[in-house]
Amino acid sequence: MSNDPQTLASDAALHFLLSRRSRPAKTLIAPAPTREELMPLLTAAARTPDHGKLEPWRFVVIEKAAMPRLAELTQHCGARLGKSQEDIAKARSQFDLGHLAVVVVEVQKESAKIPAIEQSYSAGAVCLSLLNAALAAGWGANWLSGWASHDPEFCQDAFGLQAQERVAGIVHIATQGAKPPERPRPDLSTMTTWVDK
Repeated sequence: MSNDPQTLASDAALHFLLSRRSRPAKTLIAPAPTREELMPLLTAAARTPDHGKLEPWRFVVIEKAAMPRLAELTQHCGARLGKSQEDIAKARSQFDLGHLAVVVVEVQKESAKIPAIEQSYSAGAVCLSLLNAALAAGWGANWLSGWASHDPEFCQDAFGLQAQERVAGIVHIATQGAKPPERPRPDLSTMTTWVDK
């Protein structure tokens, strides 16, 4: 097999990455992927940079029937934390409106060689890979988190997280509803430094 960049190039993949656009979770409609349809997306997400092959992440799949319970847990969490009704309504809406979501759980593992932050980066890369895999497969998808997902008590009750685990992201996946307009993109000329010597 040749290592020539021209041989390895994928114009379709590059075009996708240059034009990809998340779909707001509130615009996603039924149907969501079946378990069989979801597995290739999880497989793609797991092919992510992972220094030391620690696999410092796992998946929790939230199906439609679980959404009302998570919405209520968000309500209780917000009241416990003293959040406003507006903040609570916004936070629980991802579950009130959700069809299917994948919680990417960061699992910190003891390692003499791999710093904790590299494990966090790997879990973040899984979130982006899952998001892009879903979009590339023709689904609508959005990566969310929110204040409840950073609360240990909520995460334990909602997703069964252990002490060494935390939510890296919640990726909602379903059918694309209304297509959102393009959003402003970064001006690379203001944030790119070239080092030539």
